Amino acid sequence: MPSLYPFHLAFPVTSLAEARAFYGELLGCPEGRSAKDWVDFDFHGHQIVAHLSPAEAGHHSTSAVDGDNVPVRHFGLVLPMAEWQRMADKLRAAGTRFLIEPHVRFAGQVGEQATMFFLDPSGNALELKSFADPAQLFAR
Repeated sequence: MPSLYPFHLAFPVTSLAEARAFYGELLGCPEGRSAKDWVDFDFHGHQIVAHLSPAEAGHHSTSAVDGDNVPVRHFGLVLPMAEWQRMADKLRAAGTRFLIEPHVRFAGQVGEQATMFFLDPSGNALELKSFADPAQLFAR
């Protein structure tokens, strides 16, 4: 039995074609099942499902975290540091507009982490983060 089962997240998008280009091509998530109004992706072993629902897409509010205005509704991944850096470089090269540029948050404190925030084409906020010390993920 696996020590950690994958999570499942369904989220709204304005265009399945744009979702396929963003999640499938840019982020490199293999496509799974799909139908006329939804498509699922393998998000590093987790199942995310883009549902066509334009009125519900996008982020609307932020919360202050270590000097940044973090989108309240967001999802993402905790990656190994080398992979986090590779994704930051790939996203920069693709011309991604970051809501919060790749940087280290809580420097020198408990929970120090590398983080970045950006939007998918439907306005949904994503965060990719990494810890030099993975034991810091839930540290208090």
